[in-house]
Order: sequence, then structure tokens, then C-alpha cells
Amino acid sequence: MKRLFAFTIFALLILNSCYSFTGSSLSPETKTIQIKEFPNNSALMNPNLAQQFSTDIQNRFLQRTTLKGATEKPDILIEGEIIDYTITPTTISTAVNAPGGNIQAAQNKLTITVKVHYENKIEPNKSFDRTYSDEAVFSSDLDINTIETSQVKVVNERIINKIFNDIVANW
Repeated sequence: MKRLFAFTIFALLILNSCYSFTGSSLSPETKTIQIKEFPNNSALMNPNLAQQFSTDIQNRFLQRTTLKGATEKPDILIEGEIIDYTITPTTISTAVNAPGGNIQAAQNKLTITVKVHYENKIEPNKSFDRTYSDEAVFSSDLDINTIETSQVKVVNERIINKIFNDIVANW
């Protein structure tokens, strides 16, 4: 029994040195972060998208890490731009009794693409430039206001999860 207990303690110490229980792969020396505004440079404009995305990504890093916000000489810099915002039909429906029919979209797809520049001054080899994209499919019955309040939020959340995991979790 004592051997099992000693082995368990030893194994936990080894695992703890390999992996942080917080799930963060950031160096302990990394203390500050600056996340710049993400302008919307897509052809289709959503007036709230840039501010919503920028605020949401800043909140994610500041609330789920121990990093402190900085405006000068941050250990981590995240910046980028929204390069695509599109709504396209994905499923077409036709009226049953209409010969030649009324063709209309039954479902639409919202796609958002974001270009990200990540600079890690403590561990420069982890820095990268990547493009992230995600989408949501929704009924064509939704009006543009509903799309921009519900579907955009879903897609932003997914993209921010990917960015956060690539930087903090390093999966």
C-alpha cells in the first residue's frame, strides 16, 4: 500500500511538471497581453461585427487566463482583421403545386473568416499568422436582425475558441 501511494505521488509530480492543470501552455513568464481591434474589411458589412468580435476575444483572454491587459510592450500581441462575412443559400426549396415553381432558399449559411497575427515575445517560436473560418446554417425565415444577433454570436464564439485553443492550449 505504501508503495502504491509513493508511486502515485511520484506519478503526479511527473505529470505536473509536463502539464499544467490549468491547461495553459503559456510560459509562466508571460504576464501581459494586448489585443487590438479587429476591423471588418469584408465586402458585406455588418455594422456591429468588428466591435462584437474584438470585445469577445478580449474578454475571452482576460477572463480565462491570468494575463493582464497592456497597451505598451506586451508579452503577447494579437491583432488581425475580419476578411469575409457572407450569407449564402445552401438548400433550395420549390413550391409543390407550382409548375416551374417558385425557387427560394430554405436554408442559408453565414460564414465569417478572420485573419490573425499572434506574436509571442517570450516564446517567439510560438508566434503565427493564421486564418480562421467558421459557419452556421439557419432557416431562410430568419430576418437579418436575428441573424446578426444570434448566428453571428455562434460563429464568433467558435472562431474565438479555435484562436484561444491554438494560443493558450496549444493543441
